This record gives sequence, C-alpha cells and structure tokens, in this order.
Amino acid sequence: MTKPRKVLLIATAALLLGTAAHAGSQTTLPPLAELIPKGNQGNAVAQFAVGLMYEIGQSVPQDYAEAMKWFRKAADQGNVDGQIGVGALYFDGHGVSQNYAEAMKWYRKAADQGDSFAQLKVGVMYEKGQSVPQDYAEAVRWYRKAADQGDTRAEFMVGFSYIRGKGVPTDFVQAHMWLSLVAASDGENQQVAAQQRDALATMMSRAQIAEAERLTREWKPNK
Repeated sequence: MTKPRKVLLIATAALLLGTAAHAGSQTTLPPLAELIPKGNQGNAVAQFAVGLMYEIGQSVPQDYAEAMKWFRKAADQGNVDGQIGVGALYFDGHGVSQNYAEAMKWYRKAADQGDSFAQLKVGVMYEKGQSVPQDYAEAVRWYRKAADQGDTRAEFMVGFSYIRGKGVPTDFVQAHMWLSLVAASDGENQQVAAQQRDALATMMSRAQIAEAERLTREWKPNK
C-alpha cells in the first residue's frame, strides 16, 4: 500500500466512524478496543478499520492474516475499501497464498462500484496479463474509467498508452493532453509526465500542440 493511500484511508475511516483522533497533524484511528465491538455488530467501516490497523501495524503487531479476516468481513458487505484490501492481500500474497485470480475478483468488485484505484489496478492486471489474457485495449478501458474521475496515475497510463499505441491508436494530441493533466497536478508521476509531454511536443506540429492545450483547458473530471 502506498503511503498517500494509507493516510487517505485512515482519515476516511476515522471520519466515517465519527471518532477521528489527531496526533500532531496526523489522523489516527480510534483504539482497537472501540472498533472491534462495532465490527462484531456488523459495522463495515469499523471492520475495514480493524483490518487496516492489522495490515499496517498501527497500535497492534502487524498481522496480515488478521487483516484479511477483517477486510473480508467488510468486503462481504460490499464495502469498497474492504474489497480492495482483500484484493491487495491476495495480489501481494500477504496473509494468504498469492492468487492473482482472487485479487482480480475483488478489485473488480470495487471497480464496478466506481472506485478509481480499483479501476486502475484492474487495468494494470489486464496490461500485464495477470490472471487474465493480456489485453491492452481492456487495460486502457479501465485506465480511462479511473482517469475520467481525475486519478492522475490512470491519466498517466492513458497518456503513455497513446504514445505507445497499445490498446488505442497512437495519438500524440491525446497523449499530450493526458500527460499535461498529470504534469499540472501534485501526483506521484508529475515530473515524469512533464518530461514525457515536453519530449513529445518536439515531434508535434504547432497546430497539434494548440489542440492538445485546448483539450487540457476544457477537460473536467466526471465526478
């Protein structure tokens, strides 16, 4: 799990539980003693929060098997974060044997509910052929679902796909637009996207660059 996503999940879970605690500038989850009774009563957010604490070792020894148990409780209720948690543990082989097919199943459940991170993961698995036949077009389709919501990692993958011509026809205007969106963000691929876009611009006409810049200005996420 990336650090930005971990921080976001902790903050989101704490907010939804209505018991956010702050340690300096960091948001922390409520004590495990408060969360477990709520989880046992069927609160899916609490179940996910318990799983997250075990996964990252917050206030308890890190225990992937215990994390899986609690993520699965939340996932079985349709909780998106729980579904992603189950998928991630299967993908990495933490607490369970690595199983890409199970990872895809649970990522797909979250992706079908519109979660952009899960949509990105599904796209990556199609691109790499992990548990599914390698399919660049299907990969781009899932990247685009996440990119259309403003996920900068997916925007980068869409832009790079247009450069490579894998899954979509090569299109420098579209590539320039998607990379420009990432370059203007504070996402993790910001600098690389700017470098790729500027290199791409040397192979484009002024009219193509102007069109890409227009598309960038007019683009809005679907939220």
